[in-house]
Amino acid sequence: MGVFDFLKGKGKEAGNSKAELSNPVNGKVIPIEEVDDPVFSQKMMGDGFGVVPNDGDIYSPVSGKVVSVFPTQHAVGLEMDNGVEVLVHIGIDTVELEGGPFNTVVKEGDTVSPSTKLSTVDLAGLKAAGKENTVIIVFTNMDQVGDYDLTSTGEMDRGAPIGTVSSK
Repeated sequence: MGVFDFLKGKGKEAGNSKAELSNPVNGKVIPIEEVDDPVFSQKMMGDGFGVVPNDGDIYSPVSGKVVSVFPTQHAVGLEMDNGVEVLVHIGIDTVELEGGPFNTVVKEGDTVSPSTKLSTVDLAGLKAAGKENTVIIVFTNMDQVGDYDLTSTGEMDRGAPIGTVSSK
């Protein structure tokens, strides 16, 4: 451990802490570049991946804690034990729906794992509103991400291991 390594972790244990990513919803896992929204596909918010869901049950892709639940319930912010911040964003341009098709069941401060349901979304309601339903997972503090590897894409069950992310 270097003399200033403690500064890198901002209070977290410094080091290359690798964590497994799980598919948060039954559906088709896609690289972030294939998400149909330039803010996400061009990685303006950070790197990550998308899942085109087959059902509306959205689970945590990681272990950590809930740090924010958007008032519109379309997104949940998580912080992994290694300090990496994860945004779970349900659908594209869904903030405009003001919570309508979403039922978020976690609250700030909750501890989560890949077996924790975050939210249920009415996919038919999204479609009726003309919104795409892609669930987008983004690492929002890329300055703290050491390495991110999406190892599996395509149709997968919820909970399947799909990659890893590590902190610096």
